[in-house]
Amino acid sequence: MANSQYEYVKSYEIPDPLMPNTFAVIRVDGHAFTKFCHAHQFEKPNDIRALDLMNRAAKAVMQEFPDIVLAFGESDEYSFLMRRDASVYGRRRSKINSTVASIFTSNYVFYWNEFFPNTPLRYPPTFDSRVVLYPTAKEVRDYFSWRQVDTHINNLHNTCYWALRHDGESGTEATKLLEGTFSDNKNELLFTRFKVNYNNLPEYFKKGSVLVRTDPRLTKGPSKRDVPLSQCTETSGPTEPSGSAIAEADLSAPSLPGPESPAVAKKKERKKKPLKPFDGRSGPITILHTDIIKEKPFWEERPWLLE
Repeated sequence: MANSQYEYVKSYEIPDPLMPNTFAVIRVDGHAFTKFCHAHQFEKPNDIRALDLMNRAAKAVMQEFPDIVLAFGESDEYSFLMRRDASVYGRRRSKINSTVASIFTSNYVFYWNEFFPNTPLRYPPTFDSRVVLYPTAKEVRDYFSWRQVDTHINNLHNTCYWALRHDGESGTEATKLLEGTFSDNKNELLFTRFKVNYNNLPEYFKKGSVLVRTDPRLTKGPSKRDVPLSQCTETSGPTEPSGSAIAEADLSAPSLPGPESPAVAKKKERKKKPLKPFDGRSGPITILHTDIIKEKPFWEERPWLLE
């Protein structure tokens, strides 16, 4: 930027770096989304097209920010976990906040037709975002546990509410029937009146979506576990060699290894070096619908998320 007599106005910009060595969680939330869902006739209680579109927009955010190693989404919101050692944009809160919201929103619009091919976008959606800092891994885990518990509570309530609505109850009547009820009451209502076992509903709806990267070094090439059972020809016992094989074998002298070249020895030495620990910044992004409240297996299998 060229120097000028007007450059002094830059001094009014307030620096807003995030506190160092803290985890940052950026939560994106739909703005006035009840109206948006109604205008675009989302299926109730869950529209899998809308949820898949949210996942696609969240994936775009993770592709842009390698330091975002975990994302969790439900309904019209998504939470992104940024590593504590992240230095993107000099850790400027306003820059991170606005860019994440912008990338999420623009990709939601960009991929709309892919997930809603028969529903024109009547007006653009908007999402707001906020950044919250957490000092230790405990607060981070508790945050994501809070969001997943909220997913279950909201989904159970909405499943009951819309079952009542589809059964002819008005909005006021359905709300009154559910007023003051707890989880066991709602489960009983679903089972006795609608023959629905809540436990059998898709995990997608009950647990939300979890986006993480997987170590690309562990996914390259087929492993023995990937071989279909139909291709395994090994019998229960050792196989007898054929007569021709015995005849061709030279049993007069044992086979001795030849001298190893320096190049081969060096290659073997390189292979012995331990792999660099995976930090979650690279690799394919995987969508899971799993429990992230318990330590095992999710957090225990992914220690890099809380480093």
